[in-house]
Amino acid sequence: MGFFDKLKESASKAADKAKDSVEVVRLNSQVAAKRKEIEKMYLQIGEAVFEAYTSNAESAAEELIKANSATIITLKQEIEQLEIKIRTLKDEKDCVCGQVLPLDAKFCSSCGHRFEEPSEVVVQANEPVAIEAPHEAAATTERISVKSCSNCQATLQADDRFCENCGTAVEGQ
Repeated sequence: MGFFDKLKESASKAADKAKDSVEVVRLNSQVAAKRKEIEKMYLQIGEAVFEAYTSNAESAAEELIKANSATIITLKQEIEQLEIKIRTLKDEKDCVCGQVLPLDAKFCSSCGHRFEEPSEVVVQANEPVAIEAPHEAAATTERISVKSCSNCQATLQADDRFCENCGTAVEGQ
């Protein structure tokens, strides 16, 4: 592959990343707008309940509470769908413990939870792999301490308590 082909490929990847970033910002904006709308609904419910309480007519607020509650439930479902799209664009997934992990993690690095293998296999056709040139790696003068799993030798982050690849507990944690 020639220099210009590599340059073109890199520019294409950068454009795709920029497009994904713009989409994530757009989706986050939608999530924020929906959350703001939910807050307004909560305020309306609270005001209606207070007014009904002070006028000794608690049933007067019932219709507003039901309507706003149904709207809130719908908005929360929409937010959940938007957050799934965001995680997909960012190649991330959530663990049951709340930790955000890379999409390809097999185990949670925080709690050790095992993720099920996806039943569908998506094949990417002829995706080239970028390889760092040796002189670029040697240019780093700062010494970085890298931990690896005692079982599968996968690279670990400093705060990992479990290996994301095999689920082995990290020694010393």
